[in-house]
Amino acid sequence: MSQPHAEGGFPPDFLWGAATSSYQVEGAVHEDGRGPSIWDTFSRTPGRVVAGDTGDVAADHYHRWREDLALMADLGLAAYRFSIAWPRIQPEGRGRPNPTGLAFYQRLVDGLLEQGIQPWVTLYHWDLPQALEDRGGWPARGTAGRFVDYAEAVFGALADRVRWWTTLNEPWCTAFLGYGSGEHAPGIRDDHAAVRAAHHLLLAHGQAVRALRTIDPSARFGVTVDPYPVSAASEEPADQDAARRVDGLRNRLLLDPLLLGRYPEDVLEDLHRVVPLDHLRPGDAEAIAAPLDVLGVNYYRRLVVAAGRDDGGPSPWPGARDVVFVDQGRPRTAVGWEIDASGLVEVLVRLRRAYPPVPVAITELGAAFDDEVDAEGHVHDDARVRFLDDHVRAARRAIQAGVDLRGLFVWSLLDNFEWAKGYSKRFGLVHVDFPSARRTFKDSAHWYRDVIKHGGPTDGR
Repeated sequence: MSQPHAEGGFPPDFLWGAATSSYQVEGAVHEDGRGPSIWDTFSRTPGRVVAGDTGDVAADHYHRWREDLALMADLGLAAYRFSIAWPRIQPEGRGRPNPTGLAFYQRLVDGLLEQGIQPWVTLYHWDLPQALEDRGGWPARGTAGRFVDYAEAVFGALADRVRWWTTLNEPWCTAFLGYGSGEHAPGIRDDHAAVRAAHHLLLAHGQAVRALRTIDPSARFGVTVDPYPVSAASEEPADQDAARRVDGLRNRLLLDPLLLGRYPEDVLEDLHRVVPLDHLRPGDAEAIAAPLDVLGVNYYRRLVVAAGRDDGGPSPWPGARDVVFVDQGRPRTAVGWEIDASGLVEVLVRLRRAYPPVPVAITELGAAFDDEVDAEGHVHDDARVRFLDDHVRAARRAIQAGVDLRGLFVWSLLDNFEWAKGYSKRFGLVHVDFPSARRTFKDSAHWYRDVIKHGGPTDGR
């Protein structure tokens, strides 16, 4: 991208956007033929979600999408990243698509295009139809095939209007939080299930990309991962090995098969010590490594690790259960994540140096803080403004370092159902009063609108 940069230092064709996901914002879980998802089941299980919250109503985006389109237009967004609810399209996870469910997304896409906003579709953001989980879920190889069928149904309805397609959002979280630690739906705690799920998610991605390219080769396909920079707490060999193992599980387990066409040998050795790897089959690696037009990167934090002792409790780290995560004394977000914008540059530069060239988009960048509407009706979220400003500047430094970065999507457009945290944590640029669904721009929304207008922060830092 060699064009002259805009006033704010980003390329003039840089794509500024915001993101949401279906279960977190839509609500309307019982309407228009939608079937139950694993998150409907999980959130109704006592003790799984803070305060017993569910996504039944969420931000009511299903009914208020026109209002939300107006907010996007007011912000000046060039793109909106959203996900399709699989159980809205196939209530049982298979079979003939539900025309009413498809029609909702057709209306949404048409509305975006009327506003000059580019739709960026994610096919899977964690809301697996419960009927497929009942048949084995992602640990079952057949779920990959069902995903391809679903992807083809959505693509057939929207491909004439949507150019950018993301297959999966954060497959690591789906596999290791959903089937390993049980923190997320479906709440299973089984190392073997988690490892199988990770592989079948990657397989689903690769098979879907290859199938959809045969339908329309002009479409653009990607997958979104959430790599973290991983550092050892000391030079001690045990800590260095802890960092190797966590980096292997968190980053290379996904990036290597996606971009290099193979799993890293050391990671397979680590896993083979704790689970069988009999789910790997000839031809899988080639299927997974379908060529990408863009790699989505979600960035939230850095991990600093040390060797410790396995306490025997639930863990998303098979082969690394002994590892402990070390506090660096940095400021934290409301969910307890330490803030480190330099890690974003580190992740992006690593992708450029360690893997074949592929354009990158930051598909999620955001933070939760304890936001409140004041007596004058304003939301002064100064901490989020500082967070976003520091990270947007980090993204600019990555471009200056040679990273082919095409766009950035703030997470999230709206306050929403924050998974196991329920409604207790707010990530949005727009404050949502959940009882009334009233929307209010936070100061961060006004800040972002100015960044979009000027093509980046403009004070010269």
